[in-house]
Order: sequence, then structure tokens, then C-alpha cells
Amino acid sequence: MPDWIQAALLGLIQGLTEFLPVSSSGHLVLAQQWLGEDFFATEQAVLFDLVLHMGTLLPVLWYYRQDIGRSVRSLTGGGEQPQDKGLMAWLHADPDRWLAFLVVLATIPTGLIGVGFKDVFESLFQGVRPVGFALLITGALLLATRWRPGGQVDALKMSIGAALIIGVAQGLAITPGISRSGTTIAVALFLGFERGLAARFSFLLSVPAILGAVVLLAKDGVAFAGVSWVTLGVGFVTSMLVGYGALVLLVALVKRGGLHRFTWYLWPLGIAALVWSGT
Repeated sequence: MPDWIQAALLGLIQGLTEFLPVSSSGHLVLAQQWLGEDFFATEQAVLFDLVLHMGTLLPVLWYYRQDIGRSVRSLTGGGEQPQDKGLMAWLHADPDRWLAFLVVLATIPTGLIGVGFKDVFESLFQGVRPVGFALLITGALLLATRWRPGGQVDALKMSIGAALIIGVAQGLAITPGISRSGTTIAVALFLGFERGLAARFSFLLSVPAILGAVVLLAKDGVAFAGVSWVTLGVGFVTSMLVGYGALVLLVALVKRGGLHRFTWYLWPLGIAALVWSGT
């Protein structure tokens, strides 16, 4: 199979599964088994993975550009200063400022889990069976949201404890087969968040998570020698465009209470992975 077709296929998988609650890492493990090891074992594999992650970062930044802009202005603009009422009171005085603070706070446990247990989770990438079980767990978590009505917690009612719980959930979701978006949105719904806020907080929280993944990928150096810029470009553009469409679709489904629908995809896929691993 030509490299550019593989790049388009992997960009499609990354774009869809980075945002839809079906686990991008789990799908890439299964795709690796299908496509073979050769493409993933090249010197450019890390660079290509980095490019795919950057391709899926841009849709979040664009879709939530107004939220991000308001948060930045609330933190850097004029008006009331922290020393006027105290730092915590100042942060809580503005919903965009408070949301930005909680995103930063929730990123801490995610980062600690990602760095501290990186080797453990990477070992899970080597087998299809663990991915199959994890996909079944993700499906069960999403199905449970069917009986969870939209809550009343808005941005100003979000607590520090709730943000930390979601941050821990995001950290654990680096397990292949456990969906990051599905886990964080489901946990937010269980904590009583409004449906729109559950999706917004999850995807704003994905920005530092994706950036952290890029840093981890690049920390040991990236090989540019012999790289095919056409292949990289195809993967980047595909993951970006498909990712934006997937993001828009998921936000709409979450607001309508349709997150559980992905269970009927995840469970058959998980069962198929378990059967495949036993052959």
C-alpha cells in the first residue's frame, strides 16, 4: 500500500477517533495490526504521529476560539485585580476566568499520570486483547450516560474537586481502548455538569493534553532525514478536516444526550478484537 494512502487512512482514523468517544489509541493499535509493522517501525513514525496530533489540535482551537479568547482576556485584561478581593475570589468572579483556572488545575493530575505511568501504558499498546477489554469498558461507561439527565452545574458552579476528578479520569484514559473524550464527558455528566459545559470542558482540557503528547513524542528527537513531506501533509490535512467534523458531531450528540449511541459500535469492536487476539 502506498505511503500516502496509509497516511490518509491513519489521518482519517486519528481525526475521527481523537474526538469521537471510541479511543484513538485503541484504533491505532488495531490499525497497526492490520497494516503491519513496517510503516510504524520507520524512523519517521514518531514524526508522523506528532503531525497527526497537531492536525487534531487545530480543530479544538478553532471551534472553541471564542471561549479561549474570552478566557485570555479575562486573565490579562484590565478591571478588577487579584489583590482587590484575593486570588480565589478574583478567579471565581468571572466564569471564563474560573473555567480557564480549572482547566489548568485539571491538567496537573493528567500530566502526573501521563509522565509517571508512561511506560506502563505504553506496554498496553503491544497487545490487541487489552484493547478489546478496554473498548468494552468504554462502551459500558457511555451506555451509563443514557440514564443521566443533563445537570445544572454551570461554569461558576464547577468545583475544584470536580475538575481534579475529571483530570484524573483524563490521565487514566491514556490506556489504549479507553476514550479520552468519552471518559471526561461521561464523568462530567455524572458530576452534574450541563451537557454543553461537559463537552466544552472536555475539549478545552484536551488542548494541554494534546500539547503534552506532542512534547513527549518530540523529547527524544525527531528524524527528518528522508521524510516524505507529501505523506506528512496528507496525514495532517486529513486528520485536521476529519477531526473538525467529528468534533462538531460529538458536541451536537452530547447536547442531545446521544453519547450512549457509541456503545453499539464499541462493544462489537471490542468483541471482535478479543476474538482476533485468540486466533
